[in-house]
Amino acid sequence: METVVGFMIVMYVFETYLDLRQHTALKLPTLPKTLVGVISQDKFEKSRAYSLDKSHFHFVHEFVTILMDSAILFFGILPWFWKISGDFLPMVGLDPENEILHTLSFLAGVMTWSQITDLPFSLYSTFVIESRHGFNKQTIWMFIRDMIKGILLSVILAPPIVAAIIVIVQKGGPYLAIYLWAFMFILSLVMMTIYPVLIAPLFNKFTPLPDGDLREKIEKLASSLKFPLKKLFVVDGSTRSSHSNAYMYGFFKNKRIVLYDTLIQQCQNENEIVAVIAHELGHWKLNHTTYSFIAVQILAFLQFGGYTLVRNSTDLFRSFGFDTQPVLIGLIIFQHTVIPLQHLISFGLNLVSRAFEFQADAFAVNLGYAKDLRPALVKLQEENLSAMNTDPLYSAYHYSHPPLVERLRAIDGQDKKTD
Repeated sequence: METVVGFMIVMYVFETYLDLRQHTALKLPTLPKTLVGVISQDKFEKSRAYSLDKSHFHFVHEFVTILMDSAILFFGILPWFWKISGDFLPMVGLDPENEILHTLSFLAGVMTWSQITDLPFSLYSTFVIESRHGFNKQTIWMFIRDMIKGILLSVILAPPIVAAIIVIVQKGGPYLAIYLWAFMFILSLVMMTIYPVLIAPLFNKFTPLPDGDLREKIEKLASSLKFPLKKLFVVDGSTRSSHSNAYMYGFFKNKRIVLYDTLIQQCQNENEIVAVIAHELGHWKLNHTTYSFIAVQILAFLQFGGYTLVRNSTDLFRSFGFDTQPVLIGLIIFQHTVIPLQHLISFGLNLVSRAFEFQADAFAVNLGYAKDLRPALVKLQEENLSAMNTDPLYSAYHYSHPPLVERLRAIDGQDKKTD
């Protein structure tokens, strides 16, 4: 256990070092040369202030998080909490020997604790930082309502999923890793199917994009690429935030594209919005989503395989203060023991994701959208007050998307090639 806490602290120190480098970059008083004359000085100053506010907040949040996580492990709070969650069951007439019920009781306590400890940070981030910089559109009632909806969804969805995992681990035998992976694979497909249809509408309103030039241009682009577009939605993101985005989802011949209403408001030129969609369709055409999904499944299978190797280690459980070997606790312990490997994998996936972003940009440029994609990316950077100056080590480690400077440079280079 001491080794795990040590790894956590080492990773915290390393990531804090990167955060300090990024904080220094954010304090630079001038734009990168590539963005001079492209980004207005007013937007740069606003972006700089927003990024520094978020950076200060991040330092505090991460420090509190590592203190709590280390204390939970070092002072044996995890096994203590497991014990009292079992002691609670007889008080309500339930069997404490039933591992599923014991696990659900434990998770209920953990969820309550997480809500209590995370709430001050969520409130400050939303109603102080986001409001100060003009992004937050939520009322406190909307915030509370969303939180309640999230809790209710967890209460509905978690019990059957947790019960299934426990049964699989108890009955899995030598093929446990395969059974766990198969279950999680099916679950991920089910969730990707029901989330946009049943869950997302609980938080946002999705309406069909009205007929007009924008709709016609997007449908024409999708048709030219043989993208099986079935529905084209606008989501009322502006009810919560003025941040903007666009995304697509769906399986096989049932694809959907969603535009944030804030994106439509911010990009007055319809061709710029179409250029953003061309970028997103580039991910589909180049099979980036498929490759990412396959990579995640391979990593999940390897992770479950690793779990099967340590789940029966009595010494490992005892080092964390447990005399028994509950399934959920085994998963938690395993997650903590592979922290360094998880960070390496995350770094590798970010590298791949950044390469995919460059490829999707090049795809849009090759379709003739360079003159529209460039200003669209600049406008999104400006309107979202994204960081203009980034430390190279920090962005390489954390960013799944390349910084704007790198994307504009690559777009210009690709445009010259097509010319």
